[in-house]
Order: sequence, then structure tokens, then C-alpha cells
Amino acid sequence: MDIKVTRDVFQLAQIFTISRGSRTQAEVLTVRITDGDHVGIGECVPYARYGESLESVTAEIMGLPADVTRDGLQGLLPAGAARNAVDCALWDLAAKQAGKRVWDLLGVAAPRPEITAYTLSLDTPEKMQAQAAENAFRPLLKIKLGTPDDMARLEAVRRGASTSRIIVDANEGWTADVYAELAPHLLRLGVQMVEQPLPAGEDDMLAEIARPLPVCADESCHDRSSLPGLKGKYDMVNIKLDKTGGLTEALALKEESIAQGYDVMVGCMVGSSLAMAPAVLLAQGVAFTDLDGPLLLAEDRDTPLTFDDAGVHAPAIALWG
Repeated sequence: MDIKVTRDVFQLAQIFTISRGSRTQAEVLTVRITDGDHVGIGECVPYARYGESLESVTAEIMGLPADVTRDGLQGLLPAGAARNAVDCALWDLAAKQAGKRVWDLLGVAAPRPEITAYTLSLDTPEKMQAQAAENAFRPLLKIKLGTPDDMARLEAVRRGASTSRIIVDANEGWTADVYAELAPHLLRLGVQMVEQPLPAGEDDMLAEIARPLPVCADESCHDRSSLPGLKGKYDMVNIKLDKTGGLTEALALKEESIAQGYDVMVGCMVGSSLAMAPAVLLAQGVAFTDLDGPLLLAEDRDTPLTFDDAGVHAPAIALWG
């Protein structure tokens, strides 16, 4: 087989800000694997938070043997962006070789549409209220927070979108004291879940303080090896393909998380429809779906995912799987 990696850049519709910084474009790596007759394709988003760069991830991928298999891949690369793009490309290749969809290979039903969260970028309360009002028609909004001054932002978003369900992502930006102070107000404002309030590695306090609403592990949960460290601290896990290292491990993590009593959220980095496509399959039946990456872009793949009132739909064959 032949493995190729290209860098693609997608401009964002507007500046996207979280507690760690801002961006105006999504830089992704696209992997194409061919057997001479069929081409499998996958996408990943290298993430500096996890020590990844476009260059380092490209080097990992190009260091793989040409005869890499999906099973063999799991032991050749660690969980992360590089393994994700290759794993998803191999799933796509297998589907094309078999003339079937990936869900047929897995023996599961075709994915149904899933309502996805729409993310409001971190900004001033006034601008976040305007963002919320503009998107108040959406059933589920995700608010990026993570500063000591988030109370005004919470109030502003609720004013802007009085009926939308709300979830909050602090991106490791709070302390235990800040979270404890905000938690009653999160409940008062109808927030249904808070994601990663404390930094990974500094989250033991979550086992000691009250958790009046579900707390979801994001940066603290990568793959199945993360689960023992979450016990007593989290109620939910956010599964992202770029963290698990692909659909193969993501499906296993979902099954094991549910078996251990965790609710599941399926999330994403800011990428194109190609990055979201395998995650639509993963998101079936979970508590929260957050696959809005393409909705944040000014441009997308040639055959993008369909988003409508029913949610995000399964990918077309021309896109993936």
C-alpha cells in the first residue's frame, strides 16, 4: 500500500477562542492510503496541548510500514492524531474494498441523525450574548468559558438564548474554588453539564467537592487506559477520535465507559467534515454530541456532512466510509 499525507487549511467563519488562545483557521492533515485500486482517506488535527504538531504527526505517519493493518496499527502508534488519521483511512479503505459501508463491516445499523451542540467562542459577555441570540434557534449550545470572570458570560448567553439547552466547557481554565462558586449558578441557568473544569492532572479535588451537575472528562480522558484515573471524579467522558487514536479505540472506549457507568459525549477538534464523519457513527445514542466543526468553517470538503433540524447525518460514500 502507499501512504500519503497532505496539509490542508480551512478558514474559519469567525475567530474561534477558548481559554488557551484563538485561531482563524483549521490546519489539518489528510491521509490517503491506496492499494492500487481503492483509496481510503482520513483526517486528523494535531493538537499542541498534547505535544503534537503538523510536522511531528506527519513524521509518525510516514514512519509506518507500507503493509500496516488496522490491528497492527494499534501497537505501532500511541493514541493521538497520527493514529487517528491512519485508522480512519484504513476503515475507509476496507469499506471500499468490500463495497460496503463501515457500519456494515461493524455489523451495526446505519447511523441516524444526531443533534449536535453548536459552540459559542469565548468572548466578552456582550459579544457572547449576540452569538447566543444569533444561534438561539439551535437546540443545544456549548459555551466556551474558563476564566475567573465567567459569571457575566453565563448570564449573557442565557439572555441571548432563553430556550436552548446549554453545556459548558471550561477547557481546564477554572480552579476548584471558581468551579464551586459557579456551580449553583450553572444549575440556576439550566446548564446540563460542565466539561473539564479543572486542569488534567490537577483534578483530584473533583472527588472531594460536590458535583451538583454532571462533570465530563475531556483532557483527562484519552483512551481506555485513562478510565482508572477518572473514578470518583467524573460522571461522563468526552470521546474524540484525535485523542483515542481513531475509530477502533474510540468504539472500545465507548463500550468500556458505558460498562463502567459513565455517560458518553462524542466531541471533536476544529476540523472538516472528513474528521467528523467517523465520529457520527460513534455518536449514536450518546448523551451529548458535539460535532460542529464544519459549522464553524467558512469552507469545507467537496462532499460535506449534512446538518439540518434533525442533526448531523451519516456521511455520503464520496466523503468517507
